[in-house]
This record gives sequence, structure tokens and C-alpha cells, in this order.
Amino acid sequence: MVRRRQPARIGLYILACIWMILVVPLSAVAAPYAAYVVDARTGEVLHSRNADTRLHPASLTKMMTLYITFQAVEAGEISMDTMVRISQHAASEPPSKLGLKAGQKIKLRYLVRAAAVKSANDAATAIGEALAGSEAAFARRMNRTAKALGMTRTTFKNAHGLTESGHMSTARDMTILGRHVIYDYPQYYNLFSRKTADAGVRTVTHTNSRLLSAYRGADGIKTGYTRAAGFNLVASAERGNERVIATVFGGRSTASRNAKVAELLDLGFRRAPSRAPLRKPKKPGVQHNEPIVVAGRSTSDGKAGKTIRIMTAVKRSLRPLSRPAPTVAPEPAPVVVAMKDDILQALTEANASKPTAVQTALAAAAASPPPAAIPASIAPRTSLKPAARPKDVVLASVAPQRRPEPEVVTRVSTSGGRHWGINVGRYPSRYKAERVLLTTALNEMSTLDGTLRKVVRRTSGFDANFMGMSRETADLACRRLAARKVTCFMIGPAS
Repeated sequence: MVRRRQPARIGLYILACIWMILVVPLSAVAAPYAAYVVDARTGEVLHSRNADTRLHPASLTKMMTLYITFQAVEAGEISMDTMVRISQHAASEPPSKLGLKAGQKIKLRYLVRAAAVKSANDAATAIGEALAGSEAAFARRMNRTAKALGMTRTTFKNAHGLTESGHMSTARDMTILGRHVIYDYPQYYNLFSRKTADAGVRTVTHTNSRLLSAYRGADGIKTGYTRAAGFNLVASAERGNERVIATVFGGRSTASRNAKVAELLDLGFRRAPSRAPLRKPKKPGVQHNEPIVVAGRSTSDGKAGKTIRIMTAVKRSLRPLSRPAPTVAPEPAPVVVAMKDDILQALTEANASKPTAVQTALAAAAASPPPAAIPASIAPRTSLKPAARPKDVVLASVAPQRRPEPEVVTRVSTSGGRHWGINVGRYPSRYKAERVLLTTALNEMSTLDGTLRKVVRRTSGFDANFMGMSRETADLACRRLAARKVTCFMIGPAS
């Protein structure tokens, strides 16, 4: 027995040596260091190291997933109260996760909280599938959005950030994304500073509450970790009128990464001017889903294609062209032709039945010699009044065609009648709210005509609302206003 165990121990020692010599150094090489610090107010670079090196972003990816979610909610594609059905693919994502089950339904707002606070992979995948139909389609939308934001060296392959071939970004690009999250959607930025949050199925804890508690002014943004990426972090802190964003890729541990980020934030506050103009980044347009399915077409196997409704905002509405004038003269109406034939037939029958005064007059005229020509000098200048029609001439009468009465078609609403409305913002004064309502009504008369403009006073201002709409009209109005860059959300009957 001793002789048999000794070779097994030698084999284990050899494997351990190979692991220490090959695998450990490779894991260290797979997570190089990069750092980038900017003045958030102006975008001025305060520190940079390997900022354009393409590295694994890990869960920093979820900043883009959430940014697109905020875009979609603003554009009316989806609402925070939409019930999202969890797929088997989303439920099977590895940790960190919320623990969702396949077939389960949960509100979008809870998925957003889980992805922002806990960095839940199953929640991020479910969000992507809810917005684009599949994670692959959502990744393409992520890449289009990244291009619109100016993230030139980023490629996304999934919604959560787990290591995948080609899923790469840079410290500079992730800082750009973090700055857009702060300034494009300030109403949602507080999600990234919550130490705990209600995620529907349970309460979740922030992945980096230590830095939020330890560093003065820290209020977000996002952590990330995989073996290939190391410990990543995009952090922001605000002190007085100054705000600094610091990004680190490739930290060796949570503690060392937090210490390095705190050091970089301190460096940023030292180098940033105390007063600087606020130059917010330009907010890009919504990168809608690709219309890849054609309704009514057949698939290659002969089956009917699936009809998918693509919800997009109207970018341009063209006035229809005038109908061209007909080039060929229209044929006479059949009623007029028939009336003419009936009149001729009636005249023939009347003439054949008995000699009339007309026939007698015609015969006398034929028997008499032709009258002498009347000199032009004495010719009458005006035409004589024609003789009255003989009473015994019978004409066929044609009953006038009655025009069909117009049919009024009423579409019965199935969405709660005209009990819906839309909100176009909250304003500091009633005058300002009423002015915005009037301007919006004039610019969007096709959908807002007949609605009730209503100003509701709140504790923090005056809400500008249009009421008395059906759900379909409210949804269409919000999407059209979103295309005009006007903030809008729907108000249900119970609001």
C-alpha cells in the first residue's frame, strides 16, 4: 500500500508545480492595469494610464445595459412597471444573480435595481431580452449606442459583462459612459449610490458599499470583477461644485482597488479647478432595435413568418402628395347614357302612334317653297324664342340616384376609455407649466387635439398634464413627443 500511494503523491506535487509555474502567471498577465481620471463638469483629462488599452470590462458592462433601459423608458418603448417574463437563458446565468426562475414575471424596476446595486447577471440578461427580444440583438443595440456616445474602442457581446471573446472596452470609454449616465439621466443616478435596494423578490446590498461609506462625496458608479478582468471600478465623487470620475481596470483585490480609486479621486480634486463651467456631454438619440422581421413573409421551411411589432419613434412625417389629375377623359356615367336612350325611344314610340302637331308642322314645312334669303341688313340681331314643347310628347323620367348616407365607423376602445393622459414635465411655476402645455399642444395638434390641459400642483413644482385620452392615443403622443426631444410619460386611470 505504501508503494502504491507514493507515485500518486508525486503526481499531485507535479500538477501543483505546473499550476504555480504556468496558470498563476497567466492569470496575472490577463488583468493588466489601466486608469483614467476626468473632471466630470468639463470632461478634462486629469490623469491617464493605459486608458486606450482594450481590456475586459466585466460588470462595468451593466452601465450600458442600464443606460439603454433609461433611454427606452424615456422614449416610451417600455415602462418601469412593465412585467418582464424571465427566460430559461436568463435564469441560468451564473452569479452574481438575483435567483430568478424561468417563467417568473417581475417588474422592470426591480430588475434595474438588482443590476445597478447587486450587479445581478440574470437581471441584466432579462432586461436585454425584454428590450430587444434576445441578448444577441441587445448586444448589437449596445454597440450602436456605444458608437453614438463616442466609445470608439468598445465591443459588447452580452448584457452582463461575463468574459466572452471580443467583449472588450477601455478605461477611457467606460469613463465616457459613466459621465453620460450622470448627466443624461440624473433622475436615475441615485440608484448607483443606494447601499441597499428592494429588488422585488428580496433586498439586495451594494457591491461596493465600503467605498461609498469611507470616501467623502462618493456617490457611485459601478464595480466589476472576473478572473480575466481583475477588480474594476468606475467611481464618482462630488465635493461642493466639483465632481471627479475615476476609472480603474485590473485591480488585484477589492481593498487594493478601492485604495487606488480613492488615491485617484484625491488626485482629481487637487488638479481640478474649484470653478469651471458645466459642459454636459451631448445626449445621443435612441438607437432603436433593428427591424429584422418582415410581417407576412414566409420562412424557408414554408411556415408563416412571425409578425413582430417594432416600436420606434417617428423621426419625420412627410405630407402626402396630391392625387394626379386624370389624363384620359372619363366615360359618361351609365345613368346619363341610359336616360338619353330612354328619351329617344319614347320619342320614337310617340311619333309612330299618331300624327302629332310636330309631324304636321314638319310636313307643311316640307311642302312649302323655301323662303327667300333675308338680307343681312334686316336680319334680326337676336335669336327668337323657341316654340314650347308639344304637350303630347312623352319623355322618359329617370329617378334621381340617391347618394348612400355616409357610414360612421366607431372603434370601441378596449383600454379604459378616455381616462388616460400624459405628463410633459414638472415646472417651478404654474405660468411656466401652462406655457409648456400651450406650446406642446400647438406643436402636436394631431394627437393632442381635444385633450384637457391640466396643471397639477405638487410639493416640488407644477405638473403639466394632458388628460382625457385613450391609452393608444397617449402612447402615440408620448412616442411622437419623444421624437421631438420632449420628456413625456403616460398617466394611467388610477394615477
